[in-house]
Amino acid sequence: MAYIDYYAVLGVAKTATAEEIKKAYRKLARQYHPDVNPNKEEATRKFKEVNEANEVLSDPEKRKKYDQYGEHWEHAEQYEEAKRQQQQAGGGYQYHQGTEGFDDYEAFSDFFGSMFGKEGRAKTKGFKGQDVSATLRLQLTDILTTQKQVLEVNGKKIRITIPAGVANGQTIKITGHGSKGYNNGPNGDLYITFEIVNNTAFEVKNNDLYTTVSISLYDALLGGEVIIETLTGKVKVPITPETENNKKIKLRGKGLPVYKKEGEYGDLYVTYSVVLPKNLSDKEKELLEQLRSIRK
Repeated sequence: MAYIDYYAVLGVAKTATAEEIKKAYRKLARQYHPDVNPNKEEATRKFKEVNEANEVLSDPEKRKKYDQYGEHWEHAEQYEEAKRQQQQAGGGYQYHQGTEGFDDYEAFSDFFGSMFGKEGRAKTKGFKGQDVSATLRLQLTDILTTQKQVLEVNGKKIRITIPAGVANGQTIKITGHGSKGYNNGPNGDLYITFEIVNNTAFEVKNNDLYTTVSISLYDALLGGEVIIETLTGKVKVPITPETENNKKIKLRGKGLPVYKKEGEYGDLYVTYSVVLPKNLSDKEKELLEQLRSIRK
C-alpha cells in the first residue's frame, strides 16, 4: 500500500494546528462537494480523499498514530504487540521514524505483509476496515418529518432513515458501511454529517424559530387579527389592544421537531413591528388632531 500524505491532501504542514486543519478541510470540502461538481468523477474522488484525511488528522489519537505509522495507523496496536512478542523471542522488526518521514517503511510494510499472509507466515485475526465520512445536505423543510433516503457508498446502495429534527452539523453512524475489513475482519463504519440549509424566512435557534410580522398602527391600538405563516401552514392570531412595537409573542409547538422525541416541537417566536400610516388624508389628519387634543 502506497503511503498517502494526508497533510498534502489538505494542503497543510505537519505542524498545523487543529484549527488550521479544520479551516483547510472546510474550504476543500466546499470546493469538491458533489453538489458543486455534479457528474465529475475527479471531484468526487478528491472529496472522498479530503474527508478521509480530515477524519484522521482532526482526531488527536488517530493523528498521532498516523504520524508514526502512515497508512498502517489503524493497526499500530497490533504491530506494537507483535513486535514485543518477537523481541521477547529474540527477533522481530525494528521500526524507526526519521526526520524525513518513514525511514524503515519497507520493513514496516513487510511486517504487515506477513500478518496478512503475503509471506506465508503467522496470521492474526482480521482488522476492522477504515471508517468513511460523508456529508449529506438537506433543506430545513426536509427535517420536519422522518424520511428515508438511498445513498451510494463504496459502490453499494444503502437505505437510511433520517429522523425528524436532525440538526445542522450532527453526525450519525451507520455500522458496517465503511471500507472493507482486512483479512476477513469487520467493515468500517459510515459517519454521515448533516448540512442543513435554511430555505425559509425564519431564523433558527436550536428547535425554536423566530420571525417578524408587521401590523398596522390601528390594529396595535385597537386590537385585531393577523395571519402568521408557520412551517405547517397559516394561523390566525388575535392582536391584543394597545400592543407595543417590538412586542414578542410565542406560538407554542410551531417550531422544529425535537430529534428522536416524537411529538415534541420547539416554539415560534413572533415579534410585532408596528407600521405607521403614510400619505394621510385631510380627514385622517383632522381625526388625529382631535385625538391629540383629547390626550393632552
